[in-house]
Amino acid sequence: MKVQNSQYLSALQMQEQLLNQKNAAAVRTQTPQGSLSFRDILSQKTEEGFGELRFSKHAMGRLADRNIRLTDEQMERLSDGTQKAGAKGIKESLVIVDQLAFIVNIPNQTVVTAMDQTETEANIFTNIDGAVIM
Repeated sequence: MKVQNSQYLSALQMQEQLLNQKNAAAVRTQTPQGSLSFRDILSQKTEEGFGELRFSKHAMGRLADRNIRLTDEQMERLSDGTQKAGAKGIKESLVIVDQLAFIVNIPNQTVVTAMDQTETEANIFTNIDGAVIM
């Protein structure tokens, strides 16, 4: 088959070019011997993600309205409680740190709301499937 040299590629040239690109991409994605597997990388990223606790806009508003200020030690305990709840399979958890109560969405690592001892006098918490007392 005769291929013409012009600015346009023939179907055969296009096919060869695409195959070469796919082969080059496959070579780039191969990992060398002794590297981490996908499972290892995923577990590392999952463990790292537990330290990144976020606060929803609602929770930030509640903290400001109720003049609640968290110390570094309280934040660490809240994060630890969230991690423990996740390890037990809890999805929506009540985490109690000192006289503060937090509702945490565990899969999203997000504090949904926060309240202090004056707000928890009724001691009724709904829409949770577990509690952690730190």
